[in-house]
Order: sequence, then C-alpha cells, then structure tokens
Amino acid sequence: MLKITDNAKAKIVELIEENDAAITGLRVGARAKSPFKVDYRLAFMGDDQIGPDDTRLSLDGLDVYVDAESAPLLEEATVDYVDGMMGSGFKVETPSRLPEELKGTLAEKVVAVIEEQVNPALASHNGYVTLMDVQDNKVYVELGGGCQGCAMARVTLKEGIERMVKEAVPEVVEVVDVTEHGQGDNPFYGQSTE
Repeated sequence: MLKITDNAKAKIVELIEENDAAITGLRVGARAKSPFKVDYRLAFMGDDQIGPDDTRLSLDGLDVYVDAESAPLLEEATVDYVDGMMGSGFKVETPSRLPEELKGTLAEKVVAVIEEQVNPALASHNGYVTLMDVQDNKVYVELGGGCQGCAMARVTLKEGIERMVKEAVPEVVEVVDVTEHGQGDNPFYGQSTE
C-alpha cells in the first residue's frame, strides 16, 4: 500500500491551504518507461478529475487517488518531501522492481553499481543515470537531471559511468547513452535546423 511520510503530508497540506482553487485530493501516478525505470507524477486535482478506475485512499484525512495502471507500480511506494542543498521536492521511493527473470543476472549487477556508485557520484551535479536495457552484454542508460544535455555528457559516460560499470561488472562490453539530449529546458545539444 502507498505510504506518505509526515514531512510529505505537512507540505501537501501547506500547499493545499495556499491554493485558491478547490482541491479534492492528490493524484499519484506512475508509468514504466522500461523494466528499470518508472516515472512518478504528483498533482492536485478537483472533483471533475476523478476517473472511473481511480482508487481513493484516505491517508490521515488526505484523499489520494491512484489510477488502475499506476496501482501495481505504487505498491509499497513511499512519498516523501525532502529539503536538500540542490533544492526541495517530493520524491517517490519503491522497493527494487527488477523483474523476476532479471534477478541475479547482469542487469541486477549493473543496477547495483548504478545505485551504489554512479548515482551518488553524479548527485553532486544534480545528475543521475537510469538503466534502460541490457542486450548482448551492452548496457543502455539514460542520463537525467544535470547530466541531460550537459556539454560533458560523453566524457561522463565514457570516463565515469562506463569505467565504473566495467570495473564492477567485467562482462559488460559497452555502455551506450540513449538519452534525448536535445530535449529538456536547456539542452546543450540543439535540434538540427536542416
């Protein structure tokens, strides 16, 4: 079942009180981009935004709505609100959702390296890496945060991420960046004008 921490509840209540619009509750949604990456969304909603397949959870007086597609991805999820040096915001944490058929495999080893070594190193630059796929001992990753569109993304990939992954998991032959670097608010790589 979805949980919301006391910090998150307090911030949600504060934001509702500051809002002039009538708010019915909070929608928490999740969409799987790959077996390794889930995007989470939180939004305030009104009565007219409740869907027929929504599940309503009442958590200490706060109504939270989850659509049917998101529900399996939010089992045992925790919504928290954190203050940090790089800013404040909501975050959703879930237990590892690595598919059963990938546990104990190369993919699981790579996920561990990303979570334990790569992402902590990139966090100081507000960046992170997500494993998107593993095929034929090639690892496909997506760079996010400060790493998406960064002028040094290729160097970060080859000299940092790939080096760390290959040292920890020698079976890996290459790490491939599948990031859409031209997307986002301020990408370094612009779209072609041809």
